[in-house]
Amino acid sequence: MTAPTVESVKAQARALRQELQARGTPVSHAEALEIVARQHGARDWNTLHARLGRRNAPEGLAPGDRVNGRYLGQAYRGKIVGLSGPQGFRQVQIALDEPVDSVTFESFSNWRHRLRGTIDETGVSRRRTSDGTPHLTVRKEGT
Repeated sequence: MTAPTVESVKAQARALRQELQARGTPVSHAEALEIVARQHGARDWNTLHARLGRRNAPEGLAPGDRVNGRYLGQAYRGKIVGLSGPQGFRQVQIALDEPVDSVTFESFSNWRHRLRGTIDETGVSRRRTSDGTPHLTVRKEGT
């Protein structure tokens, strides 16, 4: 049996809501999500969503992992402190070991201590700078 995804569980909640509505017992979408979460053994929807989000993380990446890469052309190292969203559009949040300057002008700086971006399954953001370079690349250390 294949493990459920966030999308499949949401579809189950929609189907449940429609069925209950047809039987004269209307429930909100949030209530349907809570019922389906309990059917999957979770305390509530937020717990199930977090559990499924970790399962659907990009290959080899998980909260707590040490990573490195480039952000707006600047090299960085840090630790993943947040990871969510569907495969191919994962939102990642990285706490940096050392701040990076996200501005290339000599007369101005913008030091970042955390990075946040959306990456694909290869760890590369779809957003690009004007020269075509990805805004963010993420690699697990040791790979």
